[in-house]
Amino acid sequence: MNALEVINSRQSARAVTLTEPVPSGDDLADILQAGMSAPDHGAIRPWRFKIIEGDARGRLGDIMAEALKLKDPQADQAALDNIRSKPLRSPMIVAVCAEITEDHPKVPPIEQIVATACAGQNILNAAHAKGYGAIMLSGWVAYDDHVKSGLGLEPKDAIVAFIYMGSIDGSGPVKERPLHAQYTSTWTG
Repeated sequence: MNALEVINSRQSARAVTLTEPVPSGDDLADILQAGMSAPDHGAIRPWRFKIIEGDARGRLGDIMAEALKLKDPQADQAALDNIRSKPLRSPMIVAVCAEITEDHPKVPPIEQIVATACAGQNILNAAHAKGYGAIMLSGWVAYDDHVKSGLGLEPKDAIVAFIYMGSIDGSGPVKERPLHAQYTSTWTG
């Protein structure tokens, strides 16, 4: 596929439909290298990609359950079990994180987060180009300091998204994309 075909045909896969095999070796290196091409004002390279597979997914689930218990001490077992199971939905997760450089004279934190989000989008497109399925998810756990700490981040840093990735098990519904004209105007001053 050419670049426009990749971008225009990419669809998010439901996390629970992703299976083994996951990208590895050269495929994974190519996918992650695509993240390095994101726009990056100041050449800060704020992105950090954390690969979470195997038993580490269960540990991430434990950290998420701990975070829920800290956030809501009244959380019942069903809620704890639900949040604990989230990372087990697919065989691989790439946590797309921003290591924020505070007080940068030219690049505020929001621009560093945007650059990291662009890196995540590049990873999604590269995974699609390689024939893998993926979906970018976040939720409150991405903003939680306990979860960030569990992934080795500082409170100033950000989890921009969790990209659930794997092989596509069957095909999901195809989303019809609206025409850009519905969202485009010309500003004349």
